[in-house]
Amino acid sequence: MLKGIVLGVILGIIGVFAGVYFYFSTGRAPVATSSPEMPFEHKLANMALHAYLDKQPHVNSPVPADETNLLAGAKLYKQDCAVCHGLPGEPHNAIANGMFPKPPLLFRGVGVTDDEAWESYAKISGGIRMTGMPGFKESLGDTQMWQISQLVKNADKLPDSVKAELASAPATAAPPAAAGKTSDSDHDHVH
Repeated sequence: MLKGIVLGVILGIIGVFAGVYFYFSTGRAPVATSSPEMPFEHKLANMALHAYLDKQPHVNSPVPADETNLLAGAKLYKQDCAVCHGLPGEPHNAIANGMFPKPPLLFRGVGVTDDEAWESYAKISGGIRMTGMPGFKESLGDTQMWQISQLVKNADKLPDSVKAELASAPATAAPPAAAGKTSDSDHDHVH
């Protein structure tokens, strides 16, 4: 009797793994951003995110939420975050509309002002898998990530100077210098 129960459990576990493998290996899993969610996708992703965040240190920001840091955070936000999360009063752009799940508009409604700064810092630093949210710990310093965290934490009570910075056009990157890059028209051809 006990052997039958153990065998049944083992076969059940193997059956579940085989079914999951079949689901993914035969192209039945939705992979396009326009596809509906996989069964339990939202629930499992949120459960994993919250469990991860619960394990992160709940530290106070070493960067004060003063005007200087909020202004620096606004400049960084426009450079690195606004393309997906938008600016105040703007709808999702084509990039955000093409993502799944759609990134939250952080300046609409509550945004992330109800999240503690450490939580936003953890998301900015490490990113969030299966959402398109990249991690910035390789490209931004700790102070910069805390400045952005303070910006979004205090998005509902920003000084006018920070609101003006967020409303201004993003700085355009200068085209790369032509040094070292030439085309046929740049050379005199001697044959």
